[in-house]
Amino acid sequence: MAYWLFKSEPSTWSWQQQLDKGEHGEEWDGVRNYQARNFMREMTVGDRGFFYHSQTEKAVVGIVEVIAEAHADSTTDDERWECVDIKAVCSVTTPVTLSMIKSDLRLAEMVLVRNSRLSVQPVREAEWKIICEMAGVRA
Repeated sequence: MAYWLFKSEPSTWSWQQQLDKGEHGEEWDGVRNYQARNFMREMTVGDRGFFYHSQTEKAVVGIVEVIAEAHADSTTDDERWECVDIKAVCSVTTPVTLSMIKSDLRLAEMVLVRNSRLSVQPVREAEWKIICEMAGVRA
C-alpha cells in the first residue's frame, strides 16, 4: 500500500462533499499538473490518502481510499489528463494543520513542507503514521 495527500480548496470540493459521496466516491478530477497526474498514475486500488483543505484552513481533515486507478478525466476531452476515484474512509479526530506539520522535525522532508503547491503528492509511510497519530486516527 502507498500513501498520498490530496489537496482541495473547501470552496471547490470540501471534505463534507467527499463524505456525502459515500461508498461510490468521486473522481479526483480537474488536475492539470503533470507531476500530480503522474502520481495518480502510480496509485493502486486500496492506497490511502490524506484529504487536505488548502487555502484558509490548511489542514488534514480526513482519510480517503483509492477505489479506481487512473483513467480518463471526465472533465476534459484532452487525453493527457487522467484521474483516480477516491472515497472517504473517516474524518480525523484532530485536524492537522500545516503549521503543526512544519513544526515537527520528523516531517521536515515531507513533500507538503517542501512543495506545498502540488495538489496530489506522495506521503512516506513514516510520515503517514506520524500524521495519523497527530490526527487521533489509527494508521
